[in-house]
Amino acid sequence: MRGVYAVTDCENLSTDALLPVTEEILRAGLVALQYRDKSGDRAKRKHEARELRQLCRKHGCLFIINDDVQLARSVGSDGVHLGREDCDCKTARTKLGPAAIIGVSCYNSLEKAQAAAANGADYVAFGSFFPTTSKRNTVTAAPAIIRQAKEKISLPIAAIGGITPANCRTLIEHGADMLVVISSIYQAEDPYSTVKEFNRLIRVT
Repeated sequence: MRGVYAVTDCENLSTDALLPVTEEILRAGLVALQYRDKSGDRAKRKHEARELRQLCRKHGCLFIINDDVQLARSVGSDGVHLGREDCDCKTARTKLGPAAIIGVSCYNSLEKAQAAAANGADYVAFGSFFPTTSKRNTVTAAPAIIRQAKEKISLPIAAIGGITPANCRTLIEHGADMLVVISSIYQAEDPYSTVKEFNRLIRVT
């Protein structure tokens, strides 16, 4: 798992706007797409998740659901991403099966990453590395934690939080395998070219 890991900007985009922009960035080349929608509209969430899953299949991209194991199972996603308020990794694995990809947010905690690895996670995420408007009450992480984690665990490491083509080099240099990006892609004037630039920087063709 290496490259750009996009997270849907459902707070700012309607379904009609989200789907075509997502297909555009999928064409540019993503390693994974995470569906993140915090609304309580279950019908909307299921519809969007199914449509996005089809787009990911079309473009050979992993499709991950944020937080919701039940939704992940019902739409046949490739896996789920878990935060601090979600179920644990072992519970998600039991519900989704051995082939599911399970990611865990570890914020700025090396101990959380080691625990996630021990509990069967497939990748871990650290951040926020830079100021971001996409999430509130974020925990700040320093790039050095990526290198520290590389020495302790063998899982792919994702970096998240305010990442742009202008500031991502230090994360790549510290060993980030995936750059998790929301606003700087979805709110870009040219989302396709922005993803291409990220891929160039992280050396993904």
